[in-house]
Amino acid sequence: MAKEGWVFIIVGLGVGAVLARSFGVTGPGYGVSALGLGFALFCGYFFRDPERPYPTDQSLLYSPGDGRVLTVGPESERPGVTVRIFLSIFDVHIQRFPCWGTVRDVHAEEGGFVAAMKPEADKNMRNVVHIAQDSRPGEVIVEQITGLIARRIRCWTDVGDRAEAGRRYGLIMFGSQVAVHLPPDVRPTVKPGDRVTGGVTPIGEWTKKN
Repeated sequence: MAKEGWVFIIVGLGVGAVLARSFGVTGPGYGVSALGLGFALFCGYFFRDPERPYPTDQSLLYSPGDGRVLTVGPESERPGVTVRIFLSIFDVHIQRFPCWGTVRDVHAEEGGFVAAMKPEADKNMRNVVHIAQDSRPGEVIVEQITGLIARRIRCWTDVGDRAEAGRRYGLIMFGSQVAVHLPPDVRPTVKPGDRVTGGVTPIGEWTKKN
């Protein structure tokens, strides 16, 4: 489990214990204290962080998160294709590097808090990571994007760090979105509606082999 989840679990258990002490464990007191316990259990589920083997095929790019593909296609004047993935509150919310390379830039961008499955979410608050790939042209850009409920983003990487496909690099708290901007020489291998798994499902492949 991600360490960030412990504070929410402790709060849920603490609230449940206080309510049980105040109202008793029968009747109305049972119901309100059960809410605190239920919240703690849900947070334990939400912040789960499963171990997964790292991928090895460097001709592929992998999904940075678990969820459902929203859109696949070009956006504005940015070269290449963008893949957007919606993470519901029932998905694992750990983000993983989609490729191998070096982190070239990490920065936050201000924005709104529109529901993450809506097109307007592309203007939401986000954290952006630029990855210069090993022996490949261009760069891969990954965005952690907040949603209507999500208000906090954790990023555990910095400029100069080594990126390895499948390795954890961040966390978004509660329902959210991730976007991957693929270089022009990468062909997408997913379509809207597909379910993807972070660090496991290929979302693109290089059209030119090294």
